Amino acid sequence: MPPARKRPRAYDSAKIRAAVLAQSALLAEAAGALTPEQLDRPTRLGDWTVRDLTAHLATVLGSLVRDLDEPAPPRAETALMEWPFRAAGAIDEDSGAPAGEGDPAEGLARSAARLGEALAAAGDDRPVPTRFGPMRLGDFLVTRTVELVVHTDDLNEATGLSVPLDRQALAACTRLLADALALKAPGGAVEVRIPPYAVVQCVEGPRHTRGTPPNVVETDPLTWVRLAAGRTGWAEELGAARVGASGERADLAGLLPILG
Repeated sequence: MPPARKRPRAYDSAKIRAAVLAQSALLAEAAGALTPEQLDRPTRLGDWTVRDLTAHLATVLGSLVRDLDEPAPPRAETALMEWPFRAAGAIDEDSGAPAGEGDPAEGLARSAARLGEALAAAGDDRPVPTRFGPMRLGDFLVTRTVELVVHTDDLNEATGLSVPLDRQALAACTRLLADALALKAPGGAVEVRIPPYAVVQCVEGPRHTRGTPPNVVETDPLTWVRLAAGRTGWAEELGAARVGASGERADLAGLLPILG
């Protein structure tokens, strides 16, 4: 496990809560308009159909609502920056699971509607159970932006829809995954720029102190999220000019994906 950052990034609680609720509502609205043909389409998540993906999202939100209705664990044990490494591969490790009974779109709408009320009654320091150990609710909600943003993109890719990404949700997702890269490959030889949301330094080697860095990687937020989540590959994005890389150390192929 990479060492913890001495000064972890601070997230604005109100913005994160609003982002989670906004992206959940966007997904619920989109799912409610899916046709039976669209629900049966395959996704890039193994054997999952769009129906399975929709059911998974309903479960993700519904489980948080249920957890907040139950007594809290005694204390939080898992830090925010541990999550990307513990969750590596787990964001879709149940790929291929059946969608279960009932209308998944209705389940997603119901869970999204109940989430706001559940969050309003819980403070950021309340521990919530996760598969990796209890986390502070405030930290866990940051991880939910990753789940929601990545799966919104999965839904768009499978259906051809253009479900929007909430700006604050995309910002938090981008920053968490960029900070995870800096932890995975600590150092200051490469500067990774993901405007307008994040800049991190990583990779061992000569540290840049002033002027133009000798090793720079730059990309847009959604391409970064796809790379970090294993939805696309370094060579593919470099070849399509969606990633710019300059300098002999500016090759992140061996460090990606973060979550895959």
